[in-house]
Amino acid sequence: MEVKATPQITHLLESARLGDSEASGLIIELVYGQLHRLASRYMNGERDDHTLQTTALVHEAFVELFGKDSPVLVQNTSHFFAVAATQMRRILVDHARQRDAQKRKGIHIPIDEAYHIASNRPAALISLNDALDELMKIDPDAGKVIELRFFGGYTDKETAEILGRNVAKVRRDWEFGRSWLHSQLEGDGF
Repeated sequence: MEVKATPQITHLLESARLGDSEASGLIIELVYGQLHRLASRYMNGERDDHTLQTTALVHEAFVELFGKDSPVLVQNTSHFFAVAATQMRRILVDHARQRDAQKRKGIHIPIDEAYHIASNRPAALISLNDALDELMKIDPDAGKVIELRFFGGYTDKETAEILGRNVAKVRRDWEFGRSWLHSQLEGDGF
């Protein structure tokens, strides 16, 4: 999915943050398709009988991004898509927590299979989310790369664009993050 960052969207995001409701509506029109594709990527990994649909995920993300007292503060269009990806992940994890409030202890899953397994096991998705939250504390750069590549389905190049980094740094962060998550999800701690 190519991230279409434009000065127009960035300007509208700033206007929306300052309270311009018309700007929020225009943003929705301009980015809805891209956000729907992102949500589709998230939902493709979910179980077939999932009660949350792609469009509902996009709408919940919009409510979180624009429906509060003031819209979320973003620096530019790329940052907006990174924040939207994070919000969609949180919505899915919250949905899984509500559906199945099991503890993560005793769940051992390989990182390469984690997302596909997690789609059918809400406790595994929660474990993966918790491990990613820990990674974010240890290495925020690697955590963001994992979130965008693994959960968002972005390529190395797209992730580099969103985060304003070069592709080589994204790949290093990806390798470290994958390795760290693998050790956490396969180790005795999880």
